[in-house]
Amino acid sequence: RVTKEVDSTSKEAKSFLKQQEKWQSAAPASLPTVSGVKRPSGMSSLLGKIGSKKQKMSTLEKSKLDWESFKEEEGIVEELAIHNRGKDGYIERKAFLERVDHRQFEIERDLRLSRMKP
Repeated sequence: RVTKEVDSTSKEAKSFLKQQEKWQSAAPASLPTVSGVKRPSGMSSLLGKIGSKKQKMSTLEKSKLDWESFKEEEGIVEELAIHNRGKDGYIERKAFLERVDHRQFEIERDLRLSRMKP
């Protein structure tokens, strides 16, 4: 079991609360109100039981949670954000490569259009 503390106004907290509301509203509706109700049988009930199993946490989700908790424990959240925005950051490199690719495309397009006119 993994616990995580988040701000009550964050997107993650709001989505969690909505999910809890869905679970609470779905639970009373699924209980039979009459004792003489037939239980579903056959393939549909078998598939329903299989589909209703708790989903296990994947390795990626666990790694993400571990990384987030490590960043918070070490207090490096701001430092990582500053570094990623800097000249050596991943986002800056991707933006640079996109600009270069776009310029190269414009040069090639202009060259093709200049050859077509005569």
